[in-house]
Amino acid sequence: GPAHLFRLAGKCFSFVESTYKYEFCPFHNVTQHEQTFRWNAYSGILGIWHEWEIDNNTFVGMWMREGDSCETKSRQTKVHLVCGKSNKLAYVSEPSTCVYSLTFETPLVCHPHSLLVYPTLTEALQRKWDEAEQLLYDELITDQGYKKILKEIFEEAGLLKATEENEVEKQSKKITLEFETVEKCSKEYKQLSEEIEKLRVLLGQHGIAYKGNSGE
Repeated sequence: GPAHLFRLAGKCFSFVESTYKYEFCPFHNVTQHEQTFRWNAYSGILGIWHEWEIDNNTFVGMWMREGDSCETKSRQTKVHLVCGKSNKLAYVSEPSTCVYSLTFETPLVCHPHSLLVYPTLTEALQRKWDEAEQLLYDELITDQGYKKILKEIFEEAGLLKATEENEVEKQSKKITLEFETVEKCSKEYKQLSEEIEKLRVLLGQHGIAYKGNSGE
């Protein structure tokens, strides 16, 4: 994610509401501690750092998942990042059972460009994004196709966790050699043809006979 937010790593911020104390440790976890004298007072993990929430190509929050078990599922928390004068946990709620919502204020996100995804990517992934923009502009892919490419870029960058279904789909794509556009297919074919020619020359240099038909 955004490099300037890494300075929050290793720090923890707490918020007390009623008899509960919530603690948010960016890039680590979210915990809840019941501050009572009951013998079975609850103290546990509401989520461990997992992935970013990205909306409109902007980082809007952090997902803390796989916390303590809660009936049939695990507790999870979404931390919303909002502009504030100081770093502080400002608000906590539980919109649905065992799914928590935290609001974290920080001056680190006040600049309008501070949470843009594009600048945090490698040059290769930025090029991939640029290509997708061009394909969308030229109407060679649909808006849905564009969003799918962006999701793949975010997963490749480690900002989102790839689901099992996505991994299976990626593997099958590799096997069946499917291509999103004819242009990509042609480019790949040209590269493979050049590679085969280089190998053929190399075999010739070593006096190894090579036989192959165009179908191979």
